[in-house]
Amino acid sequence: MQTHFAALFALMIVTGCAAGSGAVVKGAGPDDLLKLREGPGLDHQIIIGLPDGTRLTRQTCVTTNGKVWCRVFLTDKPSVSGYVSADYLAHR
Repeated sequence: MQTHFAALFALMIVTGCAAGSGAVVKGAGPDDLLKLREGPGLDHQIIIGLPDGTRLTRQTCVTTNGKVWCRVFLTDKPSVSGYVSADYLAHR
């Protein structure tokens, strides 16, 4: 069982889903914003739109309906937090 947890933790680090890891919004596009949502999924309310380059601190990631969502907070304003699609996060 310990091997399973070690492998899962290693996968989280490789995919950048380790708690406390730095991330930056990438791929939203020049004319669009990544939506920070109240929960993990498209059916949750939008809190704010984040442009490419926004610095985030990733907390945990979950899979909902086959899509990975990460709980994050704005690195420069930790009081603003929510969920974003992991597809639009890059390591910094």
